[in-house]
Amino acid sequence: MILTELIFTRHGQARCNLDGLVGGPRTCTGLTDLGRHQATRTAQRIATERETKPISAIYAGPRTRLQETGDIYATALDLPLTTEQGLDGPIHGDADGQPWHQVKAAFGGGPHTYPNRPWATGSDTWNGYLHRAGTFLQALIARHEGDRILFAAHGETILAAHTLLLGLPPGGEAGFITDHGSLTCWQLHRNRRGHRRWMLERHNDTAHLTAPIAPDTHVDRSL
Repeated sequence: MILTELIFTRHGQARCNLDGLVGGPRTCTGLTDLGRHQATRTAQRIATERETKPISAIYAGPRTRLQETGDIYATALDLPLTTEQGLDGPIHGDADGQPWHQVKAAFGGGPHTYPNRPWATGSDTWNGYLHRAGTFLQALIARHEGDRILFAAHGETILAAHTLLLGLPPGGEAGFITDHGSLTCWQLHRNRRGHRRWMLERHNDTAHLTAPIAPDTHVDRSL
């Protein structure tokens, strides 16, 4: 028996992603045309699935690319979008707006390379981010037991959910890939003996982004 279902989607492609920049809260300028198309296709798929599995709530973090993605979902599903600061991505400090390749070169790798060290002045540590995001997710999950929740999320938030629900130790985050517009689903199951456990139903599902467009669906072919 499925008690709770968490559907994490990574936001559509953002301008900072296309430009290779660190898209922190000061410098995120939102989605590209392709990113809006990806979010629209994701919303269409979720709306189709909702016919048998209603969505209870839609959540997003405050950054522009998450808000724009979440607004597309809210319109498609006719549900309000709830913004939560706890769903924001990592704090990047002085790296905000800088080229990722320069930040990684100066740090010796991505943020997870040295998980207990800030990757820039004023930034999080990777383990610190995972702990903060995981603590928030744990409280949100408890608030929504029995519901089906949709998230317009950062890739890092999806990794934090995996770390939490897999029970991984600090620094033990596995290297999951999350593509723009992808679907990742966790389900809380209860068996006949009453035992409960989280199961990863799917991860990084992008089938809807490559599926044929229905004849009556308009798509901007200039994307």
